[in-house]
Amino acid sequence: MAPYLETVTSFADVPITDAGVDTVIFLKAAEGLVGLFDLLGSAAFSVVQSDLKGNIAKVRARYVETPTLSDTLEKLVENEKGEKKRKATEGLLWLLRGLQFTCKALQNAQANASEELSVAFTKAYESTLKAFHNFVVKGVFSVAMKACPYRADFFNKLKADPAGGPPASDEKVNADLAKWLAALDNIVTRVQTFYKVGGHDKGF
Repeated sequence: MAPYLETVTSFADVPITDAGVDTVIFLKAAEGLVGLFDLLGSAAFSVVQSDLKGNIAKVRARYVETPTLSDTLEKLVENEKGEKKRKATEGLLWLLRGLQFTCKALQNAQANASEELSVAFTKAYESTLKAFHNFVVKGVFSVAMKACPYRADFFNKLKADPAGGPPASDEKVNADLAKWLAALDNIVTRVQTFYKVGGHDKGF
């Protein structure tokens, strides 16, 4: 096997056309990000994983129901616009928020080599998800932030080959992660802007 980032679909490989962001490949990449929390190795992050998985399922269910009208994220949201419950639209909105939180946390970690993950994740939470959470949920996330592993342990897991082969170099892992996160950041910004311009986030 290969280091983790080589075993999952990269956000850099998600097709983006004039019609929007490819739904199927985006969801595969999002599932890869969910798996990243396993490397963090803390049960405290199960609430984050569960939330991401639930929202991925909502978007996928809509795609399965109306594949030709949902082949891009933008088309999926537009197609659901006239319906009462817009489950996939809400699910995608929360999925984007969760992805943005994780993206910012890891970008913080890359930008500040001396900063522990607990600090990087706390800063990301305060600038992304915190504004949308009630007191109880904020408490849950506060516990999760404090349960982050040491930075060195996490990056060693990112470099490791689960099959026991030689680990990837620091340079390769950092380059792959930076590319992965830049592409994710671009997709999140693009689709969140689409939501805002179209008023698709109203009511959520």
